[in-house]
Amino acid sequence: MTDWANLFKIGLALFAIVNPIGSIPIFITATLGSTEAERVRIVRLVALTVFLVLTVSVLIGDRILEFFGISIPSFQTGGGILLLLMAISMMHARQSDIRQTEEEAQAAAEREATAIVPLSIPLLAGPGAISSMIIAAQQSSSLLGHVQLLLPVAAVAALAWAMLRMSGPIASHLGTIGINIFTRLMGLILAAMAVEFIAHGMIGLFPALANS
Repeated sequence: MTDWANLFKIGLALFAIVNPIGSIPIFITATLGSTEAERVRIVRLVALTVFLVLTVSVLIGDRILEFFGISIPSFQTGGGILLLLMAISMMHARQSDIRQTEEEAQAAAEREATAIVPLSIPLLAGPGAISSMIIAAQQSSSLLGHVQLLLPVAAVAALAWAMLRMSGPIASHLGTIGINIFTRLMGLILAAMAVEFIAHGMIGLFPALANS
């Protein structure tokens, strides 16, 4: 039976991590000077790349952890800390270096491989989004559970496509203040999810904590 409430929760957390609205100013800068046809192609490639990266994370992320000998509780704790750092940065209404370094921002301005790096990776489908989907896949270990997780992945990729496609009108209506407010709200939601990930991971590493 499909747990729609859990899928919605996962989708909301993933949307907060990906934060396509907060990435609109970077997208506009990265595509400055591009024709309308080029922007359409870039947006389509960005959305497709985000979907593919997160789908791979859902389907074979656990195999990657097994290859490196990383336990799920350790990954939950580490991933939660990573998400918390991103959330703190978002609550200050700025892009975290985890998502984009100064060098990657410069590359965006020069429009070198703009659609893939840094717009798709790591700006949208970065370590935080990948970590969250691997953790979600571990919590839904059945094949059906993995397939169902592709629903929030597809929804977030579609929302990213729609928002970047309408980046001009959104930026002009929201303005810098509006985008910053939205980013802070998404950061607050992400911080709550990060604490939950860390708590689950710590209980897995130290079972005695569950009884304390």
